Amino acid sequence: MRWLKLSLLAMIFVFPARLFAQEDSLRIDEKVTPYDLLSSYYSNNFHPFQNGNFYVGLAFSITDKKLTNTNYLIQQVVDGERLDYDILLKGGYYTGDYGMVILNLNYFQDHFEGTIFQDPDTALSKTMKRGFAIRPGFRSSVPLTRTERLSFFTEIGFSLGGSSSLTRNTKNIDEVEQIYKTEFDFGVGLSPGITFFAMENFAFEVQLNNVLGYQLNVAKSSTDDGPESKQLRQNVDFNINLLSLELGLAYYFGANK
Repeated sequence: MRWLKLSLLAMIFVFPARLFAQEDSLRIDEKVTPYDLLSSYYSNNFHPFQNGNFYVGLAFSITDKKLTNTNYLIQQVVDGERLDYDILLKGGYYTGDYGMVILNLNYFQDHFEGTIFQDPDTALSKTMKRGFAIRPGFRSSVPLTRTERLSFFTEIGFSLGGSSSLTRNTKNIDEVEQIYKTEFDFGVGLSPGITFFAMENFAFEVQLNNVLGYQLNVAKSSTDDGPESKQLRQNVDFNINLLSLELGLAYYFGANK
């Protein structure tokens, strides 16, 4: 009987103690958040900008805009719609720590359809423009945190590309005017940006294009069967334009070694 009493007393004191111990362990487990688990990934052997690593990235933008009584492409738009999209594929190889050679491929398409004002009448206008660009260069990265999860980079390079467009203006149902235009572009620029690793080797990139640079544009155009006109334009500027802000997603191969 005595052993039974001792056993009951032990259960009374030990069982609550075990419950409190389990509760404490749960509280400790609750303190380990997904953010903590994710952050620990960057504390051990994380070197995204190390010699021999590869880098691939993608940036995409789309613009869908309604225009009413607006100046667009040096003409008055009575009512129209503009749909543009831009795709940028990025690739790079680190030839040294914090420095890599890059090659970017860009394709874009601009489309406009609507009613424009041509003194003294209006006309139905359709414009389709397609173009591409190749942008090789060099990128240098500077970590802003100890784990290199957040970093600043500077990209310098040149771009070479071209585009072609066809504009069809229809007036009075049967009066059609066709304008064909080709452009050649060359540029050299300096583009800074920020890289933030959101999940393992995946990173978000924000970049300002051509803050400092030189641009050359050669444009040729002809209307119907008329003579061809040519325009040469050169720009050298230092300009921080938020409209040139480029958002993208990147993946770094070999970042965790």
